[in-house]
Amino acid sequence: MKIVIIGNGISGITTARHIRKLSNHEILVISSETEHFFSRTALMYIYMGHMKYEHTKPYEDWFWDKNRIDLLFAKVAQVQAKQKQLQLEDGRMITFDKLVIATGSTPKTLEWPGVNLKGVQGLYSKQDVDLMEENTKDITDAVIVGGGLIGIEMAEMLRSRNINVHFLIREQYYWNSVLPKEEASLINNHIAAHHIHLHTNTQLKEIIGDENGKVKAVITHDGIEIACQFVGLTIGVNPNINFLQNSEIETDRGVLINEYLETNHPDIYALGDCAQFRHPKNLHPAVEQLWYTGKMQAETLAQNICGDKRAYERGVWFNSAKFLDIEYQTYGYMFNKPLEGEQSFYWEHPKGKIACRINFKATSKAVTGFNFLGMRFRQQTANDWIKNEMPLQNVMQELEKGFFDPEFFENHYLAIVEKFNTDYPEMAISVKKKKKFLIW
Repeated sequence: MKIVIIGNGISGITTARHIRKLSNHEILVISSETEHFFSRTALMYIYMGHMKYEHTKPYEDWFWDKNRIDLLFAKVAQVQAKQKQLQLEDGRMITFDKLVIATGSTPKTLEWPGVNLKGVQGLYSKQDVDLMEENTKDITDAVIVGGGLIGIEMAEMLRSRNINVHFLIREQYYWNSVLPKEEASLINNHIAAHHIHLHTNTQLKEIIGDENGKVKAVITHDGIEIACQFVGLTIGVNPNINFLQNSEIETDRGVLINEYLETNHPDIYALGDCAQFRHPKNLHPAVEQLWYTGKMQAETLAQNICGDKRAYERGVWFNSAKFLDIEYQTYGYMFNKPLEGEQSFYWEHPKGKIACRINFKATSKAVTGFNFLGMRFRQQTANDWIKNEMPLQNVMQELEKGFFDPEFFENHYLAIVEKFNTDYPEMAISVKKKKKFLIW
């Protein structure tokens, strides 16, 4: 059987690797982004000079031949689903027995005046980083439009080259559509401490170009002009599915799939950022655009293609990121406000760079989710406690077991407990202080 996978990101490559573990099927991976799989989350470090592109490849180039996974650097122009064949942009035709669509995302944009000027771009692909390298050479000022994780990554990248950054967000606080006010406010202050000009409650109206067609300024919705030579558009991403027009594969925001990652066509599947669940479970997003969910979907799909059919089960929601030098982890459904019937405990270090939040059900006191900023917590521990609906009082008693910060980092457990006992005296816990030993 010949299996063709479009896209060599984490979803496509994990599918290929697991199919190889389970079978001897012929596997072909097609990508127009790069010849080999690389870590997308490391792209920013190439621009910042911490890594070279070669360092972002998890596997040596000989890995693919050894594992009989064929790679083709080409762009798919059209999918002919009924004929079970692909047409490449150069006119070549590729046939398949089973097809996997794993084409990821593309940066979202809006019809602002000046959006096509030189120096205006999004950030998602290796080509975007190459373009950013070209567009930011010898510039002094940049504007980023839109918060979120890509926006703050782009700000960090630009500041690493001492480029003056103006960061425009619609909300009062950074990523306040996701983060609760306290965490979002903490990040606001941290952005300012990194000398990034955060313009809150601000929207882009127009991008102004010079006589050479290159960006020279932006104008905000309230008429303020900001001089710049680069504009980064980071208002989100869209599933990369334009090439599926006229393919008879059903799409909406993404490629429509069921819980087995099947499309409306037999033997054609989709997963990762480009896929959209037809019937997502309660509180589950229809499009899951995370690294780890792409891996989990791929492992399920490989089983399905190789004959062991099973539904995709993601389990407890998890995500991690970095806001400049503050690490962020979230477990469970943590929104900017607790869900109905939930309460929230929040602790923040006086210096404003470390915080934790625990949501729990008001009646049973079972924990439902965690946010951690500036401290590391074991995923399996958080996952088990949420899944087993562990009572908050027990969680607080055991909380220290989940921390795994590097050696010599300050332990904040006692401070967190002290705040908890003040906020919830009816659930107060007692903790023995550890003895300190002098070593000489």
